[in-house]
Amino acid sequence: MTTTTAVTLRPVDPTADAALLHSWVSPERAAFWGMAGMAVEEVAEIYGYIADQEHLAAHLLLLEDHPVGLLQTYDPFVDEIGAFYDRRPGDVGVHLLLADDAARVRRTGEIVAAGLRFLFADPECGRLVMEPDARNAASLALLGRLGAERGPLVDLTTSISEKPAQFFFIPRESVSS
Repeated sequence: MTTTTAVTLRPVDPTADAALLHSWVSPERAAFWGMAGMAVEEVAEIYGYIADQEHLAAHLLLLEDHPVGLLQTYDPFVDEIGAFYDRRPGDVGVHLLLADDAARVRRTGEIVAAGLRFLFADPECGRLVMEPDARNAASLALLGRLGAERGPLVDLTTSISEKPAQFFFIPRESVSS
């Protein structure tokens, strides 16, 4: 477990966390996550699959032990998303879902910063790669506030996704320790 102030991260437990994750990915606000309409059991299966893959990881972001977000990573040299942009050694693909939770009010920056520090704690991680749906105004605004570098806008069609994706990059050197 990694700790920063009151923010901790722990690996997702696919079975124990399925109902919580389902409550986050089911509402309309999470439509861009692509899991609307799935049953709790299907969410558990997806996170079980993620846990079994060496190139994928999922962590809960906890604020004073209260779950407030989901941080997923993938290796762009293994995942098919990597074919849609100019990959570099040290790239780590990131998906971030923040819960609609009162505990997060005025603490989003702290929570996201803890997630970034967690990812950059790996000395092999040189750059974070994110590719939110280009129609997701909230994600685009958050990445703008983080100072992420805007990359290409692509028609991202993979075996699990079809969306206009706006790539963003956060190089290690742009994040203060």
